[in-house]
Amino acid sequence: MKRTLLNVTYLGTGVLLAVVAMQFVPSYAKGEKTPPKIIVDDAPVQRDGKFTTSFAPIIKKAAPSVVNIFTTKVIRERDLKANPLFNDPFFRQFFGEPGQRPRRNQREQSLGSGVIVSSDGYVLTSNHVIEGADEIKTVLASGKEYTAKVVGADPPTDTAVLKIDASDLPAITLANSDKLEVGDIVLAIGNPFGIGQTVTMGIVSGIGRNDLGIVDYEDFIQTDASINPGNSGGALVDAQGRLVGINTAILSGSGGNQGVGFAIPVSLSKGIMETLIANGKITRGFLGVGLQPLTPDLAGRFGVKDLTGGALVTAVEEDTPAAEAGFKPGDVIIEYNGKKVVDSRQLRLLVSQTPPKTKVSFKVLRDGKNKNFNVTLATLPNERTMSGMLKRNHPDEKESENETLDGVEVGDLDARTRKQNNIPNHIRGALVTNVDPDSSAYEAGLRSGDVILEMEKKPITSAEDAVDMSNTFKGDNILLRVWRNGGATYIPVPVERKNKQEKGDRDDKDKDKEDNQK
Repeated sequence: MKRTLLNVTYLGTGVLLAVVAMQFVPSYAKGEKTPPKIIVDDAPVQRDGKFTTSFAPIIKKAAPSVVNIFTTKVIRERDLKANPLFNDPFFRQFFGEPGQRPRRNQREQSLGSGVIVSSDGYVLTSNHVIEGADEIKTVLASGKEYTAKVVGADPPTDTAVLKIDASDLPAITLANSDKLEVGDIVLAIGNPFGIGQTVTMGIVSGIGRNDLGIVDYEDFIQTDASINPGNSGGALVDAQGRLVGINTAILSGSGGNQGVGFAIPVSLSKGIMETLIANGKITRGFLGVGLQPLTPDLAGRFGVKDLTGGALVTAVEEDTPAAEAGFKPGDVIIEYNGKKVVDSRQLRLLVSQTPPKTKVSFKVLRDGKNKNFNVTLATLPNERTMSGMLKRNHPDEKESENETLDGVEVGDLDARTRKQNNIPNHIRGALVTNVDPDSSAYEAGLRSGDVILEMEKKPITSAEDAVDMSNTFKGDNILLRVWRNGGATYIPVPVERKNKQEKGDRDDKDKDKEDNQK
């Protein structure tokens, strides 16, 4: 279940969950393209405890590399003949007859920021800053203005690369964002609200932020440095003035800064940029499994005795490398190419650095036993982007005294319910039609529209199956595997049962009351 507490705001103004691999290995063909002239300083930031009284020297070093980006998009007005109001004679007297009034185009302008990463004119920014733009202008800190062209863009990571026809530009130095630590000082440089270049200071509040629903592949740096609309694509630099991230979004209830901002790590952006420059596109590989984090509640159910990491497989798509290798739902991936898997996010990132057609090894736990798989990643298809008791809905259905899933109602899947809930024909299970908000199932994450595929690792093919399993289950925590939004997930649900002693106490009290009345 995806939980949203605040609105996610981009800082520019104006399925089956599948593990995929992003090929960030640029191959520059001889004589065709040359690599950008990027300056990289891989050393970690100095952490000697000394605090400077001024960041002016750092800003003088980094600020000239940050540019303002102005985009223009032409919005074409719909043909009035397609407007139903045009059929009304009252409105036609103002607009004229069909075909007589020419179309008018509107120009929409927006702004953002970017960072010069090479002296020969490559600029790194956020994809949403320039997406759909018909014209892009970059203005340097010196006031010089250039028209920029888009070299390439990668919406799944919100990254874009621009090129301006200039040389000897003030390129920023790139740091290794993998060496950032929570508490490191960072500075945000950009053009908020179009007021001009602005610098704010804060610290790294968190690293590896994901599951925010902003883009398909998330590994954000979180900072409390004040960033606002117009900062998108701008620089997040460390205390030495080196680029560590590209500012991209904030969490806010009002649209303004509230101290929770996010930047794309430059270690991720750099690989994407180099591949876009060399190849013009990002090639992604495909494994074909659904994943979810392995929580303590789930660990014991899948034979994980010591919870030190791992990623839980929730689904395996047919005719994929994972299916051919023998993966099954319920497998817990604990190693990838000999490296320990910390969680599902880290596994996605590990696979993302592996080119398609590469043979990789996996170690998994299945029913508490180790199994090894060798898998050759495929190429991601272009169309995939990556994001009362249990009872049937029949009034005459009698309720059982066993309340395994109190407050949950289910029904059978048919053509109508499949169409209403956008459920593919190959999905088999029991459709959840109602979940009481006060129930433990709701608190655990079960929702109307979910399809129960398994209960206690046993397939469910109908509402009747679900009811029968519910009536016979004797445990305190029932494990569900459900389908939703194109993917599968495991949900452990605490069982709500009426305490027999409490019932007996109530009966005794009622009997005493009757005796007193007599």
